[in-house]
Amino acid sequence: MLEAGFPGESLADKEFVLRAKDGYAVYFRGELAVTEGGYVAFEDLDVPSWEPIGPQRADPSPFYVVWSKPEQAELEAYPRPWQLVKIEMVRFDVAYPHTSPGSAASTAALAGYALFRDRCFKCHAINREGGRVGPDLAVPKNVLEYRPVAQVRAYVKDPLSFRYGNMPPHPDLTEGQLDALVAYLEAMKDRKYDPGK
Repeated sequence: MLEAGFPGESLADKEFVLRAKDGYAVYFRGELAVTEGGYVAFEDLDVPSWEPIGPQRADPSPFYVVWSKPEQAELEAYPRPWQLVKIEMVRFDVAYPHTSPGSAASTAALAGYALFRDRCFKCHAINREGGRVGPDLAVPKNVLEYRPVAQVRAYVKDPLSFRYGNMPPHPDLTEGQLDALVAYLEAMKDRKYDPGK
C-alpha cells in the first residue's frame, strides 16, 4: 500500500494512523501498510463518482483502502477504511499517550493494550483518544464500573445477542485474549484522563 519512504528507512518498522472524516481511526502496523495487495484508492475507474459502500451506502472518497487478494477479505486483519482525510506516520503511544496502561502494568494488561490498539481502537476511545464510532471505554466512567466483567466479555464476543448496532462480533477471541482485554480495561480505571473536564 505504501511504497515510498525515506532513504535508508524501512516503512515496515513504522506505525501509521489512518483517519476518516467521521472520526474513525485505524492503526496500521508498518508491515501491514507495505503488504502486497493493499492500495489507497483515490478514484473508482468503473463509476464516475464513487460506488456507495458499506451499510450506510457511503461515498468512500476522497481516499479508500482496498485489498486485491482473495486471502485479504477478512476485515479484522485487512481493514478497509474509507473517507480518509489523513494518513499519519506516528507511533501509537505518541499519538495517543493516554491510552497506555503504563510500563508498570501487568503483562496481561499490556497484552490487552496491544489487543485494544489492533482491534478496538478503530471505533472506541480510551480517555477520549481514539475512534469516535463507539463509546469511550474509560471516561467519564470505565465500562467495568457499570457493566459486570462477564457481561463485557459476552458482549465483545457477540454484541448482536444483546442489541442491534454497529459493533461487529469477535467470535475468534480466545478466553486468554478476553482476559487480557479485561485486565487492560481494569488497569485504565486508575488512569483516567478527561481533557474536556
